[in-house]
Amino acid sequence: MVKVLSSMVLAGLVAVTITGCGGATATLGEAEPDFRCKQENVLAPKWTCIPMVEGAYAGVGVTPKSAAGVGHMRKVALANGRSDLAQQIKSQVKDKIETFTRTTGLGDAETVDSVNTAVSKQVAKVDLQGSKAVDSWTSPSGALYLLVTVPEAAVNGEVKAAVKTSFKNDEALWQQFQAKNALEGLDKEFPTE
Repeated sequence: MVKVLSSMVLAGLVAVTITGCGGATATLGEAEPDFRCKQENVLAPKWTCIPMVEGAYAGVGVTPKSAAGVGHMRKVALANGRSDLAQQIKSQVKDKIETFTRTTGLGDAETVDSVNTAVSKQVAKVDLQGSKAVDSWTSPSGALYLLVTVPEAAVNGEVKAAVKTSFKNDEALWQQFQAKNALEGLDKEFPTE
């Protein structure tokens, strides 16, 4: 009986020691990571880290505090935000549009249509006139952050128009037939409604 009782006490002490050590390790020196959005080591609106707006492409424009005033800072931040939008749109177009290369004809009559290249060149010229600042935040240093958006439908319409133009410029009827199939897939990737 004494052996059984001493074994139970020993087992209890071991359990308490293990549990106690485990809790002490977690609280000593290990802080939980903080994944909240911070700019200049202060909490900032989430969009300053991850620009997202439903139904729109979104970018962030930032400009440091300027002696030229807030009006100048807004213009610079808006330009930076539009530049961010253009880069994102170009990147997404490259990702979404499948490289479509078809060869028809023989010898000198052979034609090649690479939609990816043609569309990328035309989309790089997409007009961002519909873009606008929808939110702003001023950091402790006085830097201005602007959330800039442009409606997805407007950009997607430009992308589709660029693709259609590249196909209409090609005289090969076979490529136009192939293009029709590609455009149906494009309508799914770039909804305008």
